[in-house]
Amino acid sequence: MNSLPTPPTSASILVVDDEPDLRTLYELTLLREGYRVETAGSVQDAAQLLLNRRFDVMISDMRLPDGTGMELLLQLREQARPERCIVMTAYGSAENAVDALRAGAFDYLTKPVDLRQFRQVVASAIQGIGAVPTPGVAPSMAVDAANSRPLQGHAALKALVGESPAMQGVKQRIAKVAKGMAPVLVHGESGTGKELVARALHACSQRADGPLVAVNCGAIPENLLEAEFFGARKGSYTGATQDRPGYFQAAQGGTLFLDEIGDLPLAMQAKLLRAIQERKIRSLGSTQEEAVDVRIVSATHRDLAAQVQAGQFRQDLFYRLNVIEIALPALRERRGDLPDLCRALLAKLAHESGLHTPELDETSLAQIAQLELPGNVRELENVLHRAIALGDEGPLRLPPPMESCEATLSNQPSSSTLAPKPPQATKADTPAELPQDLQAWLDEKERNILVQALQDNGFNRTATATRLGISLRQIRYRIERLGIDLPSEGNKHHGDNA
Repeated sequence: MNSLPTPPTSASILVVDDEPDLRTLYELTLLREGYRVETAGSVQDAAQLLLNRRFDVMISDMRLPDGTGMELLLQLREQARPERCIVMTAYGSAENAVDALRAGAFDYLTKPVDLRQFRQVVASAIQGIGAVPTPGVAPSMAVDAANSRPLQGHAALKALVGESPAMQGVKQRIAKVAKGMAPVLVHGESGTGKELVARALHACSQRADGPLVAVNCGAIPENLLEAEFFGARKGSYTGATQDRPGYFQAAQGGTLFLDEIGDLPLAMQAKLLRAIQERKIRSLGSTQEEAVDVRIVSATHRDLAAQVQAGQFRQDLFYRLNVIEIALPALRERRGDLPDLCRALLAKLAHESGLHTPELDETSLAQIAQLELPGNVRELENVLHRAIALGDEGPLRLPPPMESCEATLSNQPSSSTLAPKPPQATKADTPAELPQDLQAWLDEKERNILVQALQDNGFNRTATATRLGISLRQIRYRIERLGIDLPSEGNKHHGDNA
């Protein structure tokens, strides 16, 4: 497990909390770590301290007698102060935490505060101080004070080829949000470079020396998801001959990139939400929880908001992941970047294949400009790879489409022939004869659907209601009206409070 470097003893911290006992506890904990600490019990007291001096980190409760921690946070942002802000919010107040992160907070803690987690988050904030770019210096070229070397972020941002306004906006957003702990959701069509954005976010952060673990959520069998994400103990399942870490353990102290997050099934979404909220996981077969320190970056080509409305993605998880959104433009929206993209991809492909790098002239660029490229940069790379493999010496020329493919397509029925016919009522869709008791017939159909949905969701009524797009109260009513027998409470899945 990676541990954070020893924090600098000169770091100064302001703690703002109206409960004297908690304020003293936080102060003593930080003093033992070697920090210099000042405390305040109200917004006014904190504002007075901030007026007279600077701090490295401010830790503030959200609810104070004369205002909120959010007011202090916004005040610091308006004044462009350097303090990194950590907010403390009551358990279950997810909206407050998300609002604070969007307003520029470095991270948040949930009350009652776990002191180990408290020390860990503070250390992360302190270690990030040296990586804050100085005014007038490009974020990607800032110098890491701890190591006296250029940050890796410069190379990672350079890998995002393109100087169009859309790509410049993406790079600026990456540089702006990389230093915090707020979860980032990268959205874009397939082939637009979402993993490159995740790598740039990691490289521009104070976690750059830690691991970056990339996970394709759609490529993991459903029965293995929990073990892959959280690890498994020896003997926890057939074939588990030794303890094995999961993605969260592997990403400790770094960044966990969850690609195609929209493909996760609902049951795993619930487990992931808890891990993100509690910052604790339990390996399969273990009775002990362990703390995890990872930053979550997720990506999808799906419309998650629409999936939430359809009951296919948890709303609470969506809000946790979508604290900061980075939208990647499709290639058709930045055609001006095509020449630079082609040169970069050709150099890469030529290096990998050991072949010469062909010249790009006006003819080759005109050929490429005519391509629709619905697969974006990934499709462009495939087109160029084929051109290099089949081309001759001289400027790049795109070969014609493969004749075999054209012949195959020409022999296929026309699109009009393949067009689906309008749905028609069949005997399977309607009863063989009109029912004598319509209500009883409808009740039986509804009962079968509810039973199937309950079984698919482990008889968790809350999850079933979400899946069917109805309220928990409606689920309860229907179960009782239709006389559906449920397993005993001891056999039901956790999380059903119905």
